[in-house]
Amino acid sequence: MKLATFRYQNQTRIGAVVDEEIVDGLGDTSLPAYMIAFLEQGDSALHKMQQLISSGSLRIPLTDVQLLAPIPRPRKYLGIGLNYADHVDETGLEKPEYPMFFTKQSSCVIGDGAAIEMPPVSEKVDYEGELAFVIGKRCKHVPVEKAHEVIAGFTIANDVTVRDWQFRTPTWTLGKSFDTHGPLGPWIVTADEIVNPHALSLKTWVDDELRQNSNTCYMMFNCYEMIAYLSQAMTLEVGDVITTGTPSGVGVKMKPRGYLKAGQVVKIEIEGIGTLVNPVIDEAN
Repeated sequence: MKLATFRYQNQTRIGAVVDEEIVDGLGDTSLPAYMIAFLEQGDSALHKMQQLISSGSLRIPLTDVQLLAPIPRPRKYLGIGLNYADHVDETGLEKPEYPMFFTKQSSCVIGDGAAIEMPPVSEKVDYEGELAFVIGKRCKHVPVEKAHEVIAGFTIANDVTVRDWQFRTPTWTLGKSFDTHGPLGPWIVTADEIVNPHALSLKTWVDDELRQNSNTCYMMFNCYEMIAYLSQAMTLEVGDVITTGTPSGVGVKMKPRGYLKAGQVVKIEIEGIGTLVNPVIDEAN
């Protein structure tokens, strides 16, 4: 099932994408209008949404709605750095002994089609195509072999990074958290439809140029290991978003540098999920 948050007739709501239409969650008044509340209801909410799909309930053409980030304001937005061997090699940095997590502030999140803004304080804005997963059950101390049970589903992330600001502090937080620098979407594909999240092709284009072409099989720490590691330290909550790292091909390592520029379009495609597309514009004064 593809779960989406969307805006239609000046109202934000959730639904399920089927082909080129979206099944409106308002068809069942017992369903909440926001994704985190929906996920908190677990299998019950998924069953009700499936009934709406099967019943032929109200469907709206995707062209008539605005897709928003599936989790517009995650409770936590955590990313892992240096998680693909080829990306470690291109940076010249050492392979991390432990998973290296950082925080993106949730105010950076935007959805499919929304614009990535170039801030006036830097011209070193970079893209990072990544698989992301969404936590579906509140949990702590999760063993690796049970970690798949707490994942609600998977989506696509662009971990947009302002490189000079990233390295001003060892936590990377500021360089990862500029407004509009957290595209997520276009929807969440529920975990039951992703047989193996560690065998998905991942591609990133800037305009028509293929910049990243890899597979999630090259992660050094997989999704389940990330959950086990993080949950030793903190309670993971429903709706938390965790990104899984980017492969080689980022702009900062191109010669000449391939930083983003206003007027370009970034497209990220992950097998089994879809595509996330965002134009790049100058930040409005």
